[in-house]
Amino acid sequence: MTHDPALDAHEHAEHAEHAAHANDPFISRVSITIAVLAVLAASVSSLENVEEAGAINSASEAVLAQDQATDLWNEYQADSLKKHLYGIAADAGGAKAGKYALTSKEQTAKQDHISGEAKAKESEREALMRASGLHEHRHHWLTGAATMIEIGIAISTVAIITRRRAFWQGSILLGVVGLALLGAAYLV
Repeated sequence: MTHDPALDAHEHAEHAEHAAHANDPFISRVSITIAVLAVLAASVSSLENVEEAGAINSASEAVLAQDQATDLWNEYQADSLKKHLYGIAADAGGAKAGKYALTSKEQTAKQDHISGEAKAKESEREALMRASGLHEHRHHWLTGAATMIEIGIAISTVAIITRRRAFWQGSILLGVVGLALLGAAYLV
């Protein structure tokens, strides 16, 4: 069973509309509260989904950056072996000793460049992991916000059934708590 905030908001708005036809001012106010909370719940749930996707995407990009860094470090190691082989060949002397010594120095320069690229990819990975963590942190706060608002909607329904003002006030309080958690998601 999937949870569709837009569909839930529409369903709650329909219930609120039906209740409003009862011509009871209290029922009308609670119905409006339900409609507002339903729209708020749908909005928070959408933000929650955006943050979840951001966490997954950033983590995936971090894995890719680490793979690229690993490939570069492997290339660095291969060039290190070549450099040593050319150095040994140059030390052995012979007609091509000068050429081998030059190639050994070229490998050193190539290694310095590759090392810089690999370190940059590792830094990129770290930044992406921090971004993923921030998205995940926000997602958790938004989950709490959506939950409080949805409970507020349920309590509003109880207020309509029982015609008790305390339930309605409790639902409004839960909506405010949900808004506070929404704010905390982006401030903390």
